[in-house]
Parts: sequence; C-alpha cells; structure tokens
Amino acid sequence: MEAKQKKTFDPIEIREDFPILNQTIHRERPLVYFDNGASTQHPRQVIETMDDCYVRTYANVHRGIHWLSEQSSAQYEQARTAVRRFINASHSNEVIFTSGTTESINLIARSWGDANVKSGDEILLTMLEHHSNIVPWQQLAERTGAVVKFVNLTDAGELDLEHMRALLGSRTKIVSFASVSNVLGSRAPVAEMTSMAKDVGALVVVDAAQSVPHDKTDVQSWGADFIAFSGHKMLGPSGVGILWGRQSILESMQPFMGGGSMIDQVTTDGFTWGELPARFEAGTPPIVEAIGLGSAIEYLETIDVAQVDEHEQVLVRRAYELIMEVDGATILGPAADCRAGLVSFVIEGVSSQDISILLDQQGIAIRAGHHCAMPLHKHLEIKASCRASFYLYNTLDEVEKMGAALKKVVQRLR
Repeated sequence: MEAKQKKTFDPIEIREDFPILNQTIHRERPLVYFDNGASTQHPRQVIETMDDCYVRTYANVHRGIHWLSEQSSAQYEQARTAVRRFINASHSNEVIFTSGTTESINLIARSWGDANVKSGDEILLTMLEHHSNIVPWQQLAERTGAVVKFVNLTDAGELDLEHMRALLGSRTKIVSFASVSNVLGSRAPVAEMTSMAKDVGALVVVDAAQSVPHDKTDVQSWGADFIAFSGHKMLGPSGVGILWGRQSILESMQPFMGGGSMIDQVTTDGFTWGELPARFEAGTPPIVEAIGLGSAIEYLETIDVAQVDEHEQVLVRRAYELIMEVDGATILGPAADCRAGLVSFVIEGVSSQDISILLDQQGIAIRAGHHCAMPLHKHLEIKASCRASFYLYNTLDEVEKMGAALKKVVQRLR
C-alpha cells in the first residue's frame, strides 16, 4: 500500500485515535503518559488491523498454498515494503523482521561479528549507549579476544568527536552508536560519525530505536551498514523490530539461527541456507506483530514529521523550564533546543523512584531508574534519574500538569 496523503497535524485530534489515553486512573485522574521512550501507545487503526488479522486472515506465512496463508503472507510482505519505504531502503530484501532492536544488534554481533572480528580488534561504542548496544559487543569481545572502547562525552552532554577521532584506528572493526540517547536526548551526527568510521574501514551499526519514531530516516544519506529499531516505540506492537542491512553485507553473512524458513535444502549430510530475507527469519516470525507495524507506519506516513518534531520541541522546552523551577533540579544532557523529545532529571536529596511513584498517583506516568544505561549513569555519578519522554499525542497542557505536580511531589518528599 502506498503512503497516504498527509493531514494537518493536531495533537488533540490525534489523541482521539488512542483509546488508552481517554481514561482516568487513581481516583478519576486523567492519564498523562510520558513514558514514550520505553514504549508508545497504539492508535485504533493498528489495533483494528491486528484484530482483523486474527479474526479473518491469520495463518502461518510463506509455506501454505491455501487462502489464509496467502492472505497472511501478502500482508506480512506488505509490511516489509512499508518499512523499506519508511526508511528509504533500496530493496525489501534488506529489511529483516526481528523481535526488536535487541535481537537485531545481537544478530549482527553473532552473524557478522563472529566471522570477522579477531583477537586484538577493537569495537568502538559511546558512553550514551543502551545496554542492548553494549552487552552483545562485550559478549563478542569475550568470544574473540577483541577490545571494547567507549567515546566520552563533552561537558554539554554531547558526544566528544575529537575523542572518537583519537580512538579510531586500523584495529577498529566495528563502530556502533545510538542516533539519539534514550537518557540525555542527545542527537548523534550520524552521517559524520559514519564517515569517520568508514575512513578507517570499520563496520557501522546505528541503534535508531529512539530516532526512527520521531525523525525522517534515510538510510541512504546516513551511510551506515546496519540500522536497528523497534516497533513498540513507533505506535506498533511489542515483539517485532527491524534490522536493516546493506544487501551485499547481508548476503555475505551466515544465519544467526537455524530452523524452518531460513533453509534452501536440508539433507542428512547438512543444509544450505536460503536467500534474503528468509535467511535471517528462522521459524515462525512475528506475523501479526509485523502486520501491526506496517499499519503503524501507514499511520505515521499521514502525519508531517517536521510538524511532529516542532511540537515535541515545544513540549521539551516547556518541560525544561518547569523542571528547572524546582529547587535542586538538574537536567541531564544538552540544552532544551539541542535535544530530542525527552527530558531526564534528578532532584537533589529526593529519590527518583519516589518522584515517579507520587507522580503516578497524580495520573502522570514517567520513568525512573537507570533506563538500561548504567555506564552512563555511573559516568554522570548518579544511580538513577527521572525521564519524561514525549510523542505526537502529548499536549502542552499535560506538560503544565506535570510541572505543577512535580513541585508538590518534591515539597512532600522533603
């Protein structure tokens, strides 16, 4: 299905598409959902698409020649085409369905890393990374004898590109980094960092889980070799994600898992694996979840991403102002006009978990903890932080409610 005509962006109108937002919790308090960095909510269109699949057309894909299987297979591949279009990939064969960003990065580490990384090679990450973009590479280093290094941050919470340039060298085999920090909201200069890595012949992996839902993504202009992201952060269901890779590289890689679907021939003497993308989609895939992701993409394609970004920036700037009005508040990361749509903060002398609990009692959902970024929190010399993360259905009025509630919560905890 081709992209639909874009409509005028109106967050109030958009909210009507999200049933979960139209409810009250905790003594009839309207729900304010600011945990979008973890998972977004689902528009009615996605819910109905998945429900219709279960009710009318569900069957296993590709191997059946009956009507239901043909219907499910067609919808599944239409979703792949929607992903290709959304990120401007050259071929649908470059789009691999996985369970999420975590599996996507593990697939690269296993299928490409095990075959190409040797003892003494270096894997370059950054201090901003989510555990999903740290642990798979540490495991690869343990298996191969490679060394993992980290790019430092500037005082402003941005990546220190001079430090990166100093770390890059002939031993650098892989450079993997997040396009947007899930804690600081820092935006990585993806194309520039990719160019720096390519100058030393390194493979480039981008964890785009926090940027694809919010920003126009063009894998051609980025120049990276692999990009990973998740459906549940972009209005789609959990349990499905994407690994995009350059076709020439994917074709050179052995499968990460063995089983049904990924083979060409199997005999008692061995097997041969199939063509892309089936080679990396062993077993029964997340069929309905992938179809739901395709529906989420079609929904997002009706909205002007530039207007969404402008709206999120308005929310971020106001949240930044209101949080800084709280005595003892420190906002982590860059200035309000230099970040993506989230704000993480700490309040001196007050537990982040306690803040989250009491805000929840006011109907406001934020996240507290280390946000799967323990090395970053250690670098910042804190154990935990609060994070409010915004999306297209959030409103300025909700931000005002959070600011007023935060002041009361902090006064109560002190």
